[in-house]
Amino acid sequence: MPILDLLHISIADQCLYGFAQGRLAVRLAVSTALNGPGEHNGSGCTPRGLHQVRAKIGAGLPQGAVLRGRRWTGEVWTPDLHAQFPGRDWILSRILWLSGREPGRNRLGPVDTFRRYIYLHGTPDSEPMGVPLSHGCIRLRNADLVALFDRVPVHCPVQIEEAACPQWASAPLN
Repeated sequence: MPILDLLHISIADQCLYGFAQGRLAVRLAVSTALNGPGEHNGSGCTPRGLHQVRAKIGAGLPQGAVLRGRRWTGEVWTPDLHAQFPGRDWILSRILWLSGREPGRNRLGPVDTFRRYIYLHGTPDSEPMGVPLSHGCIRLRNADLVALFDRVPVHCPVQIEEAACPQWASAPLN
C-alpha cells in the first residue's frame, strides 16, 4: 500500500479521498459536523481549507481503543460500555490531529483548528457514515482509520471543502 501524500475531504460527499502521487488510492465514507462547515472555536463545525496532520496518536492500540484527552483510557469500546456513557462523543482507535495552514481562516486566533482539537478519529460502528453527525471532527469507521493511519505521514496535507467531487467519486482506485 503506497503512502498517501494528500487527503481530500468533501463535506458534500461525506467522503475522504486519499491520493498517492496524484492518483486516487483510497475512498472512505466519513461523518463531518452536524452543525455544518465553519471555523470558529466552540461552533461544533468542521473547519474548511488547507490543513496538515500535525500529530498521530494511538499507534499500536487495539481497534476500538477509547481515547480521552488524546490518551488511551485502557478501555475498548463495546455496546455495554456505550450504554454506560450514552452521551459521550466516542473517539476510538486512532487520532490524526489536524492543524490549519491558512492564518486567519483555520490557523491562529479564534479559528485555530489545532486548538479546537479537530481530528480524524474512529467512531462506534453503530454510528452511521455518510451523514454529518460529529461535533466538528471527521469520524471514520475504526477499521478504515486503522488501515489509513500507517499510510498517512505527519505533515500530510488535508484539504477540507464543502464541494462535491464528482470526478473523484467515480474514479477507479489504484
